[in-house]
This record gives sequence, structure tokens and C-alpha cells, in this order.
Amino acid sequence: MCGIFGVAVRAGERVGLSDAAAVRLRDMLAHRGRDGAGLWRGGGAAGQQFLLTHRRLAVVDPSPAGTQPFVLAGSDGRVQWVISYNGELYNDAELRAELHREGMVFRSSCDTETVAQALRVWGPAAIGRFRGMFALAAVDVERARLILARDRLGIKPLYYAVGAGSDRVWQVVFASEPAPIVAHPDVGARPDMVTASAYLTTIRTTIGERTLFEEVRTVLPGEVIEFDLSVAAGAVHRTRHEVADWQVEHCGPTEDRVRKAVIDSVSRHLRADVPACALLSGGLDSSIIVAACRELGVDRLRTYSSGHDDGSDGTDLSFARMVAAKFGTVHTAAPITRELFAERWPDMVARMGIPLSTPNEVAINEVARRLRDDGQVVALSGEGADELFGGYELPMMQAWEFEEKRGHQGNEASTHQGDSGGAFQLRANAWISHEQKGAVLRPEVWRGVEGDAFLRDWYESEFARGHESGVQSHLAFQRRVNLVGLLQRLDTATMLEGVEGRTPFADVAVAAIAEAMPMDRKFAPSCPPHTRSNTKIALRQAFADVLPREVVERPKASFPLPFQEWVGESAPVLRSSGFARTMFSDAAIEAVCAEPGRLWNLAWPMINLAMWGERW
Repeated sequence: MCGIFGVAVRAGERVGLSDAAAVRLRDMLAHRGRDGAGLWRGGGAAGQQFLLTHRRLAVVDPSPAGTQPFVLAGSDGRVQWVISYNGELYNDAELRAELHREGMVFRSSCDTETVAQALRVWGPAAIGRFRGMFALAAVDVERARLILARDRLGIKPLYYAVGAGSDRVWQVVFASEPAPIVAHPDVGARPDMVTASAYLTTIRTTIGERTLFEEVRTVLPGEVIEFDLSVAAGAVHRTRHEVADWQVEHCGPTEDRVRKAVIDSVSRHLRADVPACALLSGGLDSSIIVAACRELGVDRLRTYSSGHDDGSDGTDLSFARMVAAKFGTVHTAAPITRELFAERWPDMVARMGIPLSTPNEVAINEVARRLRDDGQVVALSGEGADELFGGYELPMMQAWEFEEKRGHQGNEASTHQGDSGGAFQLRANAWISHEQKGAVLRPEVWRGVEGDAFLRDWYESEFARGHESGVQSHLAFQRRVNLVGLLQRLDTATMLEGVEGRTPFADVAVAAIAEAMPMDRKFAPSCPPHTRSNTKIALRQAFADVLPREVVERPKASFPLPFQEWVGESAPVLRSSGFARTMFSDAAIEAVCAEPGRLWNLAWPMINLAMWGERW
């Protein structure tokens, strides 16, 4: 896994950054790539300028042949394509075979070269062929194009800012994280209050393409953006590759298809020339990954768990020990204490440039730090199974009840915004509700964000973008929205420690099978409540013969922490932060500081924003 930073300007203009300044910005991403760094500067036929830099975490072919930015030249020696790439291809072998038939000759076994050669042969359409997790910046030198692209599920992040700098140069500044972009002298760090208010409700650091920084946008999952820099206006062309475009073979019973697809995905995600391990919560998803590794012949797999150890038998740590013993893994626990949580939380916000989304990011970061100290570089994780196979019992049950009620009311009621799917999702999952916002935010801030009009409209349009119906539409929404946030959580928390987090469930081939599956093979509301057999049905049945019964029937858990009891340790930042005082009402600040445990749903997002605003 790696870090990308670069700048591109339109025809006839020059990148204003010196090499030394570019290196300083690039190295703000040094945690993403400890194994090497590179810089390339060049221009096209129209005189436009490009600057690409890279921090490398060498996972596949760690030799110098995989150094980035990766340059492809023609037979005449002229540079044709240059890419800065962050990710892994899981259909690398298949793509290489196709490219060999096209006459391409490879000089490395690194998938970076596969990406570059595919772009040279197929152009931007190649990105739709990629199975993997990736974000990339590619320069088509001959056509004067900058391409920014991101994988279909949004596993790897990519941000950018577009506009004129202080010397009126039109430019695109892009990076794997917001920090180098806002540190660029022509961008700066100004808060986007619309997104900040949305964060209080959703604990998501992006809403659509908007981020917490006013000038910074995120490339959307599956999006390919082309900037034509041969023209003065810097024309932009956008395309999007949906998960549903991915073709998979449908054969055999549902459980057989699921098991075959998951094991195949785990096999592909194990490809590495450095040590690989697995995160193990002792829940269904992480246990399936460990079981698949065992079935694939992985011997002495190292596994890692985290969480709060309260001494009981029902914690993640105790379940993880049981699964590790069954499959003979070399297991390590990284428990989280109140003191560690209070120390690590502000440190992560300061280093990442964004607030935390969920409290267990601290646990993920701690376990990443521990496994990296043990020499492990790649970690397999279970993100994606819940959003693809219907794993969240309460939200699924609420969605089913909502659809049942809407169906009984008839079509006329369903057109009312209060009864729409988007409005339901926003209301059902809110940390700070719309009704509370007017009291939490200062009046001028609440007026400035127009009562969260953008947030409400975005939820409406994003929910309507799906082609599904009934409960399936809610699960698809979870995949498009919730999963992206969880994948970002994994990326930031692990990459801070130079660890590549891989997600075998969050894979386009697995997703295609899950989305084609009827809902009753994923979630069945008719089952007795809290039996846990009514969620992820096909997934549970597919691996029931190899997992302990206790795991198959275990409630959903993922490194949970008693943050409601701990959040008060950091509440004083609300009183000391000037940013908090400009955003939150005095009454809200005092209420949270007085009773942070009782008002945990207000305390968590408010304290996070206070930490972020004060630092960034």
C-alpha cells in the first residue's frame, strides 16, 4: 500500500512547487509507504506540466523494478504513461495473460506495471477490468490527460482540489489523504461547515464528493475522472464503473457459490511477498477468513485481536482465543485500556487530518501497531460481509418494518419525503438528530448550513440511485454508503502504522454474487428475534461445517469498546477549543461536559470535530 501526491496544471503553465516543496508534501504520507519514495516531473506536447510523487509500501515484488512513479516509454524512448498507484490487483495474472497476447513485455512482477500496461493498451476503459483495491493517478503524456480513479467499492481513498492558485494558474492537486492537499500553499485548510454538520449526524467524513475541507473533494467509489489539460479550461470527463458490471459465474446451490467465491477471494488477497496475517475478532466474518486460510493450506497463520478485556467470557478477546485455538494460529491480543484510548484518539486525529468515524478505530490502530512490530505487513480483515450479506440485525429489521408499513400505506404515502427510503436511513442512523441540531449548533451555523438541506437531499438522491426494491434497496444503500465509511476507517487506522489492510469480503466478485442473491438467503425477519440465524444466512450456512457453533450463532461484534464510559476523558477539549466555540452552542458544550456518558451520542461527534478543528 502506498501514498500518492501530485499536481497538474493546464497547457502553457508550470507547476509552482519546487522539488523540495513537493517532497515535503509527499512525505506527509510517509506512514503509508516506508519502503521507498519517488518524484517525476514532466510535460506534454502542449507544454503542460505534471508532478507525480509516491511513497511506497513494497508488498508485491519489492525490488526496484516496482519503484514509482512508474514510467512507460515507447520504442522511441518518449514517455507515454506515468502512474502513481496505491493498491493491489487481484486479477493480475488474468490481465497479464491478456496483455501478453497484445504483445506487451513486462520487466517486473509488480501489479503496478500491469496497471500501467493496461492503461497503455486499453486507455481509461482498462480501469473497468480491474479487480482489486486501488486509487491511482495516471498521466497520459501524449494526450495531455490526468486520470484519477478509485476502485468500485471505495476501499482505497483519493482526494483532489481544483482551482486557480495565487498566481492564477489553473491546477489539480491530488493525494491519498487530505493533509498534503490543504498544506499546499494554493489550497489551505478551511472547514466545510455543511460536511461538518453532516458529520455530527452521520459520523462520516465525506458526504458524496464533499469532505470536511472546503476546497477538497473525494473521488467517488468506482469513479474515473479525466482532466483534459491540453485546453485552457481544463475540461473534465467523468465515468463510473458499478459493482453490478462485474461478471461472475453462477452455478450450484447458493451456499456452494458463496463458499467458493469467498475462498477464492481469500486466496487472491493472500498474494504478497511480505508476511501476511489476519485480524480476528472471533466473530463470524473474521473466523471465516481464518478458516479459509486453513483450507488453502496456510500454515501457522498469525492472528491478532483487540478490544477491552473486562474479564468476561463473551468478549472479542475470548472468542478470538477460541477460534485461534481451533485453527492453530499464532495468536496475539492487543487490549485497549481507558488510558490508551484517551491518548490514542487525539493522536490519530492529529496525524490523519480527519476525525475518527467509529470508536473502534483506536482498536484497529493498536492492533495494526502491534502486528507491524511483529514484522507483519499485510492484514486480512472482515469488512464488507455485513453490508453485502445482511449482517446488521437491528438496521435490517427496522428496514423491513419500514417497508412493511410503507407497503400497507400504499404508493401515495411512499412519495412523501418523511416516508422515503433516504429520509428513513438518515433518521434511523443519526447520532445527532435533525431535531437536536438547532440546539447543538450556534444559530448562525445552523442557518449557514440551511438546516442540513444538502445532507437530506443527498440521502434522498443516493437512496434513489439504487435499482433495487424493498429491503434489498436498504442493504444496497448500506453497501454504497456505510461500507465506504468502514473501509476508510480500516485504511486510515492501519496505514498510520504502515500496514496494508485487505478485505476479502469487500471484493467485486463476492459483491456480485451477494447482490444477485435473493433477500431470504441473507435476512429473514420471520426467524425468532436475536437468534442470529436470521442474518447472513447463506454465509453462516456456507461455513457452518468448519466453524465452532458458538461463532456461527454469535451476535455481531467488531472490536467493541465501552467508549460511552470513556468519552468523558476528552470532553474538556470542547471548552478549550476555539473551533468548538465557533460551531457549538454554549449550552450544548456545557451539557456534554457535564454528562458526557449520558450524552455519548452528542459527545463522540462533537469532541471529534473539536479535536479536528483545533488541529487542522
